[in-house]
Amino acid sequence: MTHQCSLDWNIDDYKDETEPEEHWELRKAFMEAHKGRFSEEYLVALARTFTNIEFMGCSYPAPVMIRIAELSKEVAKKYRESKKGKLQRTFVTASNAAENKIKKRHSDTVSSTSNKKS
Repeated sequence: MTHQCSLDWNIDDYKDETEPEEHWELRKAFMEAHKGRFSEEYLVALARTFTNIEFMGCSYPAPVMIRIAELSKEVAKKYRESKKGKLQRTFVTASNAAENKIKKRHSDTVSSTSNKKS
């Protein structure tokens, strides 16, 4: 699968106008790093898979995750180094958010009740 493939295509043709610039730059870097090693279609799919994992926390079957980890090692390393110290978002599932809200209400009620007894 890593034989010489056509270089006669333009990576920039795959830029999605709705894609955040940061996502595009990372996806583009991945494709630039491996252009010519895979077919155009396969590399575009690998790059999209890589950014889905990196930005959205998607997971795929183990062989895919291993392949992406191997192929993205240098690209991801550079990207992650550039992100150190920057604000990070944390995503919480709706069920966890609801549970935390209920716990907070409960602790506020308990705290309020104990303050009245004092």
